[in-house]
Amino acid sequence: MAGIVDELRQDVEQLKQFLDQATRPKVKDILSIEIRKLETEIIRKSELSKKNEGEVMSVDETAIASKPAIVQPRTPGVYTVEVNTYGWDQSDKFMKIYMTDMTGVQDIPKGNVSSSFTNRSFKVEIKELRGKNYVLHVGHLLEAIIPEDSYIKIKTDMVLIMLKKQKAGQTWAYVTEREKKVKDKPKPKVDDADPTAGLMTMMKQMYDEGDDEMKRTIAKAWTESREKGNPQFDL
Repeated sequence: MAGIVDELRQDVEQLKQFLDQATRPKVKDILSIEIRKLETEIIRKSELSKKNEGEVMSVDETAIASKPAIVQPRTPGVYTVEVNTYGWDQSDKFMKIYMTDMTGVQDIPKGNVSSSFTNRSFKVEIKELRGKNYVLHVGHLLEAIIPEDSYIKIKTDMVLIMLKKQKAGQTWAYVTEREKKVKDKPKPKVDDADPTAGLMTMMKQMYDEGDDEMKRTIAKAWTESREKGNPQFDL
């Protein structure tokens, strides 16, 4: 299981390289959605592996209710990172958003983590984590939520955002309206049985069907990937 998770993490890193190089909005949307899918799969497989091994994850399950954030003076030299990727899952009552790669978030003062919710959006801010501030702001949710019953939980290296569904039992196919619009358009197919091969197929199809600008973007990312020792990514 650990080997599979490592492979998925490498795929995520590769897609993030493509995302950094991309300039076209549709390409960015497709890559962002695929990153979220893989990050969700990493979370699921990691949790399954720990359950199978009988391990108990040491986490802080303290729920932090949504409260107005206290404005504090900014620390000199600290800059803000906008988080654009996340994993997600759902139950009958909640949409669960995973804000991952927040190493050490469980060790900073609880007041450094704040959240706010509306019926169609949410925002989470983390201050002074590893010398940076982090903000995840997601608007235009696919369905309505109940702001006053939504909250966050601080876990080990992760923040879990619990969005209370306005319609219990309703299954969300996507997190946002924008994702739905992108997914409803014809798109390259990804082989779920072999994530790496599927991603390669998707990128090659995007290259073959794209215009000159898209071809240049993908070719540049592929060249940099090969120079960093990833020969399996080849056009």
